[in-house]
Amino acid sequence: MIQSLRRLLLAAVLGLGLSAQAQNTNHLIFLCFGQSNMEGFPGIEAQDQGPVDERFQVLAAVPFPKLDRTKGMWYPAVPPLCRPSAGLSPADYFGRTLVAHLPAPTRVGVVSVAVAGCKIELFDKANYSTYASNAAPWMKGIIATYGGSPYQHLVDMAKLAQKDGVIKGILLHQGESNTNDKEWPNKVKAIYENLLKDLDLKATEVPLLAGELVNADQKGACAGMNNIIAELPQAIPTAHVISSAGCASRQDHLHFAPAGYRELGKRYGEEMLALLGYKVAESK
Repeated sequence: MIQSLRRLLLAAVLGLGLSAQAQNTNHLIFLCFGQSNMEGFPGIEAQDQGPVDERFQVLAAVPFPKLDRTKGMWYPAVPPLCRPSAGLSPADYFGRTLVAHLPAPTRVGVVSVAVAGCKIELFDKANYSTYASNAAPWMKGIIATYGGSPYQHLVDMAKLAQKDGVIKGILLHQGESNTNDKEWPNKVKAIYENLLKDLDLKATEVPLLAGELVNADQKGACAGMNNIIAELPQAIPTAHVISSAGCASRQDHLHFAPAGYRELGKRYGEEMLALLGYKVAESK
């Protein structure tokens, strides 16, 4: 009788272990970082506020009091995803595109940490403090919401997310503040490699997807930086550049319009689906 009870208990424990492992495997997590276009420019249209597939969730990287979101908890990915004051971003339609094509019970989770106007140097774990100390007061306020180090905050939130799933990719949208910086690809490489090391990830299993800035066809104020962004795969073999051609811009020619964010996010999603082995029709 005792032996039988032991076998039943062991089977139950093993069963729980297998179940947890399967749940983790089916929860795909993506880290998102950058500057204002990754934050999402304030202003969310009605069509983006409706119900979102509950398989697409966001880990609140900061508290969202008005949305009743607690830092470190998962919620349906209704924008804003980055911070309470942010708006629609590429991460929104990236996740929506993924869950629209991935079979149930696969879930998609995003973790977003971004700072408007920042140079890529703010995510340099070794030297960020020098840059941050000289930042404008409004930027220091954003940095403070991340405990003083956006990079470390991203790592801390990512480790929390890893308890529930597996990190399958990193999304970047940044460059406006580094326009004409030919060292940008190498600076991004250092950050990417630090993230892999600090989170115990393999480059071959966690690609980097970097979006172009507002394109020249939209009279992008920093469109010339796209030539430098195009060089990123030379520095990082597992990097992929997402085209912004045709993605609608706001009048400032720095930020995307909501339609532009939707299309750009969809393209991030289509690229990730292809890397995961799913074939979908590509956006033109």
